[in-house]
Amino acid sequence: MLDANRLNSPNPPICMLQDLQLASDEGPVYRRLADAIAERIAAGTLAVGDRLPPQREIARALGINVTTVTRALSTLQARGLLEARPGRGTTVAARDAGERPGFVSAPSDDSGVVDLSVNRPATSAYLDALALLLPRMAKHRHYATLQDYHPPEGPLWARSAIAESMRPVAGDGDPGRVVLAAGAQHGLDCVLGAVTKQGEVILADEVTYQGINALCRVHGLDLRGVAMDRGGMRPDAFDAACAQLRPRAVFLVPTLHNPTTITLSAERRNELVAVARRHNVLIIEDDVYRPLADNPPPSLASLEPELTVHIGGLSKCIAPGLRLGFVIAPRAIAGQVAAALRINCWSISPMAALIGTQLLEEGMATRIIEAQKQELRQRQAVLSDILGGFDIQTHPTSTHAWLRLPEPWRGAGFARTCLQRGVAVLPGDAFAVGREPVQHGVRINVGAARSLDDLRMALSTMAELLAAGHLQLPGFV
Repeated sequence: MLDANRLNSPNPPICMLQDLQLASDEGPVYRRLADAIAERIAAGTLAVGDRLPPQREIARALGINVTTVTRALSTLQARGLLEARPGRGTTVAARDAGERPGFVSAPSDDSGVVDLSVNRPATSAYLDALALLLPRMAKHRHYATLQDYHPPEGPLWARSAIAESMRPVAGDGDPGRVVLAAGAQHGLDCVLGAVTKQGEVILADEVTYQGINALCRVHGLDLRGVAMDRGGMRPDAFDAACAQLRPRAVFLVPTLHNPTTITLSAERRNELVAVARRHNVLIIEDDVYRPLADNPPPSLASLEPELTVHIGGLSKCIAPGLRLGFVIAPRAIAGQVAAALRINCWSISPMAALIGTQLLEEGMATRIIEAQKQELRQRQAVLSDILGGFDIQTHPTSTHAWLRLPEPWRGAGFARTCLQRGVAVLPGDAFAVGREPVQHGVRINVGAARSLDDLRMALSTMAELLAAGHLQLPGFV
């Protein structure tokens, strides 16, 4: 057992951790330290804004390695309990933000954790295709252009490939309406920079993709949540919000919604488009999961092409490491998005554009997507077998699922307990818009597990916790 009985320094930050004890000898030291600090934050011993001692002082006082302390604090930052800023050190995060995990963008490298918190490919199909593609890339007709600058909207040959592949969905095959981005998040950033002004209102589902929260804060936009039902955003609530708030745009994930997996029906799409048209509200359609869905309804961009900015990408359906996204918009808006991107990064990497172009033109993209869908069907079947008795919303080819928690579980508490048992998931708080109460749920990324066996083990652990209920709640005696 490690203890901090030596922490009797008059230095106030050190005293905050006085008598800290890691009561269990099981598990890595960094995780036991992280859990002990988290318990003090939950108990109020460490209050919002309290600054932790320098890592070297913590390590010296506890007789452990600085690297161990660094890893423990990084774990707490990922949980949203701590924040580190230059010049301020590491402090306890504010409660409204602290209850929400940070914007998780990479899978954990902790060998003791099955990380189901991040979307990642379920197969190695992309790597297999890339291994075949790279040796002959130098012979491609556009290879010589890789050393040159390109226009901010991206090389015409790559935009033409995207436009043609998306012809049934958005843009009618016109490359002049396409702007390439370094992933859909980058595209969304450039869209907001192009079409909004600081202080304007943006509407979104009350529970939605994390990235829109972060981007609206950066752009100084007022993000407001709109009530949902099990069919998605409610048209009546959207109409009322438009009348009251006069928003600039509405952000929608219409297909395999992140995190709830809802796919808006054709009827619901038409109702929402009618509201947007009536109030002249720009529709920002984030449709990155569309390629994974079986026979999805028509896109919002096809229903209202002049009022919709369609955002897509290859991260969710092929591989996030490719970093190739795109924006398809009316030509005037596309020009503004390209101008914003030019200021942001000049243009995207032509290497990513060339890889994406070859995958599309040679049919490899379709084969990769089919391989991903086949694997996801197997994983979703495992999910249904183990957690099917609980309130879980999903789709046979979705990368993720949305689990509504039974009483007395709450999202953050359940996610914390899962992590203590070696399973990482994201609670509903991470997807909440504003400060209103959110659904008590967690997102489970079935594609993230390294194997079906890992997935079974992780889901079985979750099933045990759900069945045990209050007996597993942190701090229950």
